[in-house]
Amino acid sequence: MTSITMKPHAVVIPYPAQGHIAPVLKLAKLLHFRGFFITFVNTEYNHNRLVRSRGPDSVKGLEDFQFKTIPDGLPSSDKDATQDIPALCDSVKNNCLPYFLDLINNLNESPDCPNVSCIVSDGVMSFTLDAAEKLNIPEVVFFTTSACGFMAYCHYVELVKRGYFPLKDESWITNGYLDTKLDWVPGMRDIRLRDFPSFIRTTDPRDIMVNYNILQTRNASRAKAVIINTYDDLEKEVLEAIRENFERVCTIGPLQLLEHEINNPKLKSIGSSLWKEDDACIEWLDQKPPNSVLYVNFGSITVLSAKQLLEFAWGLANSNQQFLWIIRPDLVSGESAIFPEEYLREVEGRALFVEWCNQEQVLSHPSVGGFLTHCGWNSTIECISEGVPMICWPFFAEQQTNCRYACTEWEIGLEIEGDVTREKVAKLVKVLMEGEKGKEMGKKALEWKEKARLAVKPGGSSYQNLVYLINEILLKN
Repeated sequence: MTSITMKPHAVVIPYPAQGHIAPVLKLAKLLHFRGFFITFVNTEYNHNRLVRSRGPDSVKGLEDFQFKTIPDGLPSSDKDATQDIPALCDSVKNNCLPYFLDLINNLNESPDCPNVSCIVSDGVMSFTLDAAEKLNIPEVVFFTTSACGFMAYCHYVELVKRGYFPLKDESWITNGYLDTKLDWVPGMRDIRLRDFPSFIRTTDPRDIMVNYNILQTRNASRAKAVIINTYDDLEKEVLEAIRENFERVCTIGPLQLLEHEINNPKLKSIGSSLWKEDDACIEWLDQKPPNSVLYVNFGSITVLSAKQLLEFAWGLANSNQQFLWIIRPDLVSGESAIFPEEYLREVEGRALFVEWCNQEQVLSHPSVGGFLTHCGWNSTIECISEGVPMICWPFFAEQQTNCRYACTEWEIGLEIEGDVTREKVAKLVKVLMEGEKGKEMGKKALEWKEKARLAVKPGGSSYQNLVYLINEILLKN
């Protein structure tokens, strides 16, 4: 058996938000399972949230899988909520490099671990490339978006050059301008401006998120490889176009299915949830017939207005379907999610509300027949992995891009277009759970599930790409 100090040592760092930490931790566990010593780097803020949600043992790690922290540069806070994303991006870009350099130097001086042999960084934490180049350590970048989302971000710079960004005035968001088709984006047929990640919907040329993403995608070409949590069959055309621009692109998804090969219970138990998971929903689902429950979850960042919450609530009630709804403590802007008594009476016995859950467990449950989602990439790829059709209500970032592909390319989604109303919600839920269209989407979803499973089997594209990533990139200095 290789002694710990002889192992290759990967420093793995996600962007500090739930939707990034989860897939990056999965990759870290896969690398550990295949022989790496892992140092997983959270920000102090998220490290503290992890301890609060999962207990102090959650960050103890293993002998050769350790957790370390760096500051994010923002004022300290003990809130249990996702931080302001633009402020976080700005702070990460301006403040984190010296802390990260110190961390790597300390690791290299420590007798308790091997010298750092490679860095696996979230693609939107590209300050790490400066550290990698300064210390002469190879680095790969992992973009936790879909391939179509990544390609759209890569073309932000082109939107600026061609004058699509910034918008001339606010009315362009609602006057049909966003329906403009762009026929010059390689691998993305019939893409419209509204299908681009939503940060471009602004009149401010200095918008933090637009400029941040331009910088991150530009820096990606400095890495030894670009990793994406998808599989080749799912995003064939757009991946071909990405591979024209980047020398090495490793599709290693769905990561949740690759993770099934890990047979080490202690490693498996290392989790990433920043909210406490409620297992009661699994017992509730166990009592329901197959495909009878709609699962509703808007992810870790989406914020609803009180009015939107009520429209969704009454739409779900009026659909007469059973549903499981995840309502985070910070889901509603400025207030807690409290339903009127008459509403709770109306849905009694056919609805369950919990604050957070193990989503993979829920989506794989036989009683779940559909998913009302914000179309974040983790939710979308997990949905595809389990063959569950979707109702899409994209909130921000590349959720709009994922929604477009789910509804038109993959034919597994129905979009709630325009303002959310209870009538639209009730109608689409009925179509998904009872209608012919819903049945067709269910069949299509099962086809994509089968292709996903083939991709992660030995000999499959994602399995082979993971082997290539390890043997030909991370282990070759």
